[in-house]
Amino acid sequence: MSLYRDDGVVLRTWRLGEADRIIVLLTAEHGKVRAVAKGVRKTRSKFGGRLEPTSHVAVQLHRGRGDLDIVTQAETLDRFEGLRLDAERFAEASSLLEAIDVVAPDREPDRERYRMLVGALRTLNERPAALVVSAFLLKLLAHEGLAPQLDACVRCGVDEPLVSLDVGEGGVLCRDCRRGRPVSSSAIAVMRAVLGGGLAGALAVTDPSVCAEVDAVATSAVEYHLERRLRSRRVLDGG
Repeated sequence: MSLYRDDGVVLRTWRLGEADRIIVLLTAEHGKVRAVAKGVRKTRSKFGGRLEPTSHVAVQLHRGRGDLDIVTQAETLDRFEGLRLDAERFAEASSLLEAIDVVAPDREPDRERYRMLVGALRTLNERPAALVVSAFLLKLLAHEGLAPQLDACVRCGVDEPLVSLDVGEGGVLCRDCRRGRPVSSSAIAVMRAVLGGGLAGALAVTDPSVCAEVDAVATSAVEYHLERRLRSRRVLDGG
């Protein structure tokens, strides 16, 4: 087995036997990796609490013969304590982890996915912001080439007024072509900012109705393209 080092974010874990866990990491250089952390559930484990979901860690691993590598060392880069001390923010962070886990194929290196995830976790850790998760989901869609068209009606090409968005159609629609979800001009402007380089300004938006619209669009678009529901988003919605 060959040895390698990388930085990564723990996406999820589950038990393996009496003392071990399987850890799923999104790493900077090796993509999504599944690995066994031996003895991690023991009281005196050398890993301590370093390999929990949302943890940003530097790891050393042995490449296994099958799908599972073996974690031999782990050092904390950032525990994101702000997330762990706030149940709502931790639930929002869980949405980021779930979306990445579903989107990212195993062992497909993609530094941009990794950079996006770490950046979103840092932002969410530093302060509550209503649109962090929505913005992340939209940017993740854009990275995968699946972002909704927001500049003009996807049916007829008219650029105003745009009054609805249908994820199956692929974007916004005008009054004559409208179908799908009603969407305000303010929500469209925020989504354009997220995807057009104005992320900081978009994250400053606090209007509850606009934030709810953007969140609904981002979540429904991701779920449509993934062909599955994001469980963590339903927990936040109380559904």
